[in-house]
Amino acid sequence: MNKQTIITLLLAFVAMTGQAQIKVEASETVELMAILSRTAGFREYCMDMGGQYTKDTEAWFAPFEQHPTVVCLKDLRNQFNMGYDAVMTMAINLEADGQKVTMMGEKGNLGSRWQNVDIDSFLVRLNQFYTETRFHDFYTKHQSFYESVLRTYEQNVMQYFHQEWYPRFYGTEPKEKFRVIIGFTNGGGNYGPSRQLKGQPKEVFAICGYSIDEATGKAFENGMDYAATLIHEFNHSFVNPLYDANTDKLELIGEKLLKRYYRSMSNQAYRNAATVVNESIVRAAVIIYMQENGFSAEQIKAEMDEQIARDFLWTPELVTALRYYSKHRNRNKTLGDYYPEIAKCLEKYYDTETKRINNPLLRQ
Repeated sequence: MNKQTIITLLLAFVAMTGQAQIKVEASETVELMAILSRTAGFREYCMDMGGQYTKDTEAWFAPFEQHPTVVCLKDLRNQFNMGYDAVMTMAINLEADGQKVTMMGEKGNLGSRWQNVDIDSFLVRLNQFYTETRFHDFYTKHQSFYESVLRTYEQNVMQYFHQEWYPRFYGTEPKEKFRVIIGFTNGGGNYGPSRQLKGQPKEVFAICGYSIDEATGKAFENGMDYAATLIHEFNHSFVNPLYDANTDKLELIGEKLLKRYYRSMSNQAYRNAATVVNESIVRAAVIIYMQENGFSAEQIKAEMDEQIARDFLWTPELVTALRYYSKHRNRNKTLGDYYPEIAKCLEKYYDTETKRINNPLLRQ
């Protein structure tokens, strides 16, 4: 076997096992922002599903509920609807060295809710909380716990994550670097923020919540059950830019769906047309992934049922449309090329549902 053949085989092996390049991580700044938000009473960070870790967090930080930084964050929530993904977006743009927390990148990377915030002032307060709560001591004390959970996640969940599926399905190569972080304070909350540091490739994060199974007292034991979350978050890095390139096709139907299902979408923090459309496509793409990567019929049905229960009632129609796209790639090289058909699919669902609602005989 000559040298060139060996190199070719190695490159092919790397391509096939690309998912192994992703290392599951813990993050001090993710825990810092999540625990600060929990201490401020943000309900999405107060799920308290982490067993002993939640108890340790409560014991350590409860005395700081009236800390000036906590009060400051509460004010930001009242003024700018701060919370959910905005908290995690700030977290991934911070760096902590045990002595101080500093900002990485530019304010423009933080999203709209942070744009009217005095970031320098916020960082002063954040460092006050970091120092006075001895946060780094808390984080260091739990290193062995973090590491044991990361090992479990890598062993039980990452085996179902096939990074090579994404460029094959979407028809475009990822330009981003994928990162997986466990949010130990996030409970059932999962987030997909990204950051662009100067001179570096864009980084896309899947911040996956941590929760204990009440029956077993363990987390991430059944890897397939948690894989859908990871698959979901990385779909966003491909899907979200496609909306921006197809706003003229999708904005109107996104607004129609949002208006009709506003209460349930709003309760899930989906409050604009772009988010509703992107979430719809991502959730359908997860099911296509499961169909093409060995998940059982029962698991696929459970995923579909979950989306319908969340009022993404058009998911079956979208799955059918995406399955057609996947089986006829000679007609559409990329999913972006297929977006006019996706818009038609959503419009057809909306029109059919409107007729059903307006016709008493069809409501039976």
